[in-house]
Amino acid sequence: MAIPLAERLRPTSLDELTGQQHLTGKGSVLRKAIEQGKIPSMILWGPPGVGKTTIANIIAHTLHVPFYTLSAISAGVKEVREVIEKAKLQPESILFIDEIHRFNKGQQDALLGAVEKGTITLIGATTENPSFEVNAALLSRCLVYVLKPLDENDMKALLQHAITADAELSKRKITLKETSALINISGGDARKLLNLLEIVVEALPAGKEIIITDDIVMEIAQKRVALYDKSGEQHYDIISAFIKSIRGSDPNGAVYWLARMIEGGEDVKFIARRLVILASEDIGNANANALLLANATFEAVNKIGYPEARIILAQCTTYLASSPKSNASYMAIGNALNAVKEYGDLPVPLHLRNAPTRLMKNLDYGKNYEYSHDYDNSFSAQEYLPEGLKGTPFYVPGKNAREEEMRKWLKTLWKDKYGY
Repeated sequence: MAIPLAERLRPTSLDELTGQQHLTGKGSVLRKAIEQGKIPSMILWGPPGVGKTTIANIIAHTLHVPFYTLSAISAGVKEVREVIEKAKLQPESILFIDEIHRFNKGQQDALLGAVEKGTITLIGATTENPSFEVNAALLSRCLVYVLKPLDENDMKALLQHAITADAELSKRKITLKETSALINISGGDARKLLNLLEIVVEALPAGKEIIITDDIVMEIAQKRVALYDKSGEQHYDIISAFIKSIRGSDPNGAVYWLARMIEGGEDVKFIARRLVILASEDIGNANANALLLANATFEAVNKIGYPEARIILAQCTTYLASSPKSNASYMAIGNALNAVKEYGDLPVPLHLRNAPTRLMKNLDYGKNYEYSHDYDNSFSAQEYLPEGLKGTPFYVPGKNAREEEMRKWLKTLWKDKYGY
């Protein structure tokens, strides 16, 4: 099988790398560490095709130390332990784990001791936020380097380099008349860009000058590019359609887009996480059970995995889509955050402050605070907002049965203070 263009052109030195100058440019922190021959354990976090694996390979080529590679998709605890045993006999060994976010807690724990003792230097690559996907103990022993999507100039430079530097493409006379379609479809992913360029060139007649235009790229791409790419534009379009279908109370549309993601091999954690967020953002107090079910779904599908996880995801999706909707809580925190930015750090009213010391009591901390449970309905109409924000209704209950009940109750308590 022919080696893909992106692999043929993979850089072997930092000077050949496109983009990520904040990490690998002259004088940058990571470049200095590599040049000094002493790198820390690290997590490379960024979108697909921006150089995570390439940087790991460059480190391997530059440092000339034992270098092991595992993919979290196919490797388990057994493979991790085998590498660690080898590393004990080979000082300064580096272990690169691609898609480390796919490792479960047990697999990550198997790495912890070796990283802590310095038996191995870990380089993990992830497209997901490591704060959520890498356990705290392991994360605390690694530096996190954030990689950025390639910009338009980076992508154009890559295309020009490809048609002149690649042994195969340089045999053909190629003119890049237009590059917008190549760049837009690739979405900042260098690997996708180069492989799409190769697809386009191979689809055009040999022996003739090749003039690449946006129309040609779109025509060929629609025939050859996969309908669902977890790292590309379709990924974002389909999750958007999925979320909007649930928000729009259409379980039919929602379960269709769910099926598209499942069929495309979308990460079960990604889908489940979005359901948890939606349950709070778009349903909230209109149906408090929505968040409970979504959270239970997240836990369940991570234990079960595909193919059975599809059933659990479908149950949660159809329930959330069929539920009454409210974004009142989401709007409330947005309103409150805006107030914090606008008014700054307003002082806490004295009666709400804690008074653990005599000095604080002498300064009237906690004075005149009314313990709510000492009053009828466990309610006292004292002030809870700082001066300058009194009477500001950050939370406005939504227009649904559950929140209408809450609105009536709050109005009974607060009368007309917040306009309920």
